[in-house]
Order: sequence, then structure tokens, then C-alpha cells
Amino acid sequence: MAVRQSFVSVVGVLQMQYDLRLLPEWLTLLYAEMEAQFSHFEFVLVNNGCDQGAIASAIMPLPESVRKNIFLLQLSAPVNRDNAILAGLDRANGDYTAVFEFDFTQKPKLITEMWELAQDGYDIVYLRAKQRRLPLAQRLLYKLFYFILQRYSALRIDPWAHHSRLISRRALNSLLRLRENSRYLKANYALVGYNNTSIQVQEPLHPDPSAGFSEQVRTALVAVTSFTTFLRSLLLWIFLFSVLVAGVAIFNAVKVKFTSVDIFGEHVESLSGWAFLVVLMSVFFALTCLILYVMSIYLSNIYSEIKNRPLYIIESVRRF
Repeated sequence: MAVRQSFVSVVGVLQMQYDLRLLPEWLTLLYAEMEAQFSHFEFVLVNNGCDQGAIASAIMPLPESVRKNIFLLQLSAPVNRDNAILAGLDRANGDYTAVFEFDFTQKPKLITEMWELAQDGYDIVYLRAKQRRLPLAQRLLYKLFYFILQRYSALRIDPWAHHSRLISRRALNSLLRLRENSRYLKANYALVGYNNTSIQVQEPLHPDPSAGFSEQVRTALVAVTSFTTFLRSLLLWIFLFSVLVAGVAIFNAVKVKFTSVDIFGEHVESLSGWAFLVVLMSVFFALTCLILYVMSIYLSNIYSEIKNRPLYIIESVRRF
């Protein structure tokens, strides 16, 4: 088969000893695949906390033909995996950029398969898992997280998507325009739009090993507050519930005052001023929740404005 006339950048993030052990094999197998299939390619490695000497020791024994295609980006301090991937995406020069995890070291042909799908009009092709390798409690939390994302935002995020994916140059340019400090890349991929599809793989999903459970929770909260209206909707339901509670409390107070029997049918002695205090507290309770809800709308609008996301992204322009 003829060599494909495309320039493909392959991004890999080094942040664990496991990645370092696989690095020589990852580069060797990928080089063989890219050399056989594509006219131009490069490897963009992002060092996110590994020892520089160990990386050099892993790369230097490789043939010069492999080494000359490698660009190593050294981060000044470790960051979360999404931001490390972003550093690689910023540096990528290819017509297509492949984020390729070390979990797929033995399957370099997946990049070619993703490229082939991209030729059918897809700008983003990602690898999709069948399961998530986590304890039951954490799997349930992930289900809740993705339910909130899908229910309270317009983004169509696949909960089974790996980080590994192929991105066209125009989709990548649009993605890099979203310069947010708190980034959740899977949501940003969905935000930029464009046609996308997936390839099913057997490798399960697992969280970033360098991020503890508390860090995962913080990331989830950032994503929920940045991309959904969940908290605003939650405040609305709290307000409606407060109105219901206030209404029941007022009705009960008035009923006790005039009949000395509460809503549960029990005889209660009416105290002077008690009904007035219950009514007053219930009204102010409902008003407080209303004010919080109104403030949440204003804060949500302000938050949306200061993020300065593009109002639209033009996918292409066609002339006839």
C-alpha cells in the first residue's frame, strides 16, 4: 500500500515509572508503523514529573532514525494529565495529532486505523473502552458525574472515551482557542464540535494514577461548575422545596392557632406569638433561598462571560 501523504504528530505523556519502562518499546513500535504508513511524522513527549536522566537513558540506545523524530518537552513542575496533554498539543505541528497512551504500546496500528476513519469526514477519532477498572463505589461516582454532565449541559461526552485519539488540524486549532485555566479536555473536545467517531478497544479505563481520590473529586467539581448548570438547577429545586416547607409550616401554625390540632392530628397547645414567629421565619427562609437562586443566575452569567469562550466555531467554508 502507498505511503499516506500526511504529517502526523504523536503525543505521549511521561509521568510514571511504568511509562518509562514502556518508552523504548512504545517509540520503536510506533516508529515502524509511522515509517511504513506516513510520509512525515514526529513524536512529542511531555515529561510530567519523571527523571530526565532516566528518560535520556531510555531514548539514547534507540537508532538515530528514531531519535531524530523525538521532541521532549520538560515541564517545570508536574501538572494534571489533561494539562500535560495540552502542552503536547500546543507543540504538535502535524496535519493530524494523535494522543497515544502507553496502554496501547502493543497496538501502534490503531493510529493508522484512526487516520483511515478520519478520511471519511471525521475530525476526531477516539478509542472507546468497554469497562472502567475501579472499585464499585468509585464506578458509581463516575456514573453520577457523567449523568450530571449529560443531563445539565448540551455537551455530548462519551463516558467510555480514552484520552487516546486522533485530531485533525482544524479541530485542534479550535480546541487550542479555548484557553481556560481549569481544563477538562474531554468536555473541550465535545465543546469544539466537529464530526467524531470511535474505535472499540479491550483496554479498560483507569484514572490518572498520579491523582488521588480527592484530586479526582476536585476535577469533577471543576468540570461540573465549568460546563453544566447543575448547581443553578440544584438551587432552584432547593428554593421550590423551601417554598413547600414554608407553606406547610405556615398552614400548620395557623391550624394549631385556631384548632389546637396540628396537621398530624395531635392535640397541641397554642402559645401566644408562636404562629407569628413560624410564619415570619418560613417566609424569610423562602426569601433567602430565592435570593440565593437569583444570585446564582447572575454569578453563572458572569462566569460564562469571563471565560471568553468563542460564541461559535466555523468548521469550513465552501465555495461553488
